Amino acid sequence: MGWYFAVLQKYAVFSGRARRKEFWMFMLFDIIIFIALIVIDGVLGLATPFLVSLYALATFLPWLGVMVRRLHDIDKSGWWILVGFIPAIGGLILLLFLVREGKSEGNRFGDDPKLAAA
Repeated sequence: MGWYFAVLQKYAVFSGRARRKEFWMFMLFDIIIFIALIVIDGVLGLATPFLVSLYALATFLPWLGVMVRRLHDIDKSGWWILVGFIPAIGGLILLLFLVREGKSEGNRFGDDPKLAAA
């Protein structure tokens, strides 16, 4: 849960680098919370998914920020997120970028975050 809150503390930070672990742990907790809110919305019988929409709106910038920092870790610009809009293959390309190990040395976006965490 600490990884989730670490991303939220960097609410709209788009500079620097994010390790794979930081990114994927944030995504894991984000999906768990999202599913729980869908269930709560269903139990409450709301016509519109109010809680899910509110949560998605509140976490959009941290989600975008951690994704940009993750791309920075593999020495790609944050603009590569837009490749996800390519039908059929874009999401797969983006996923392949996100699962790659980051550069072990410093790059134009900063030093290796694994060294800072050690």
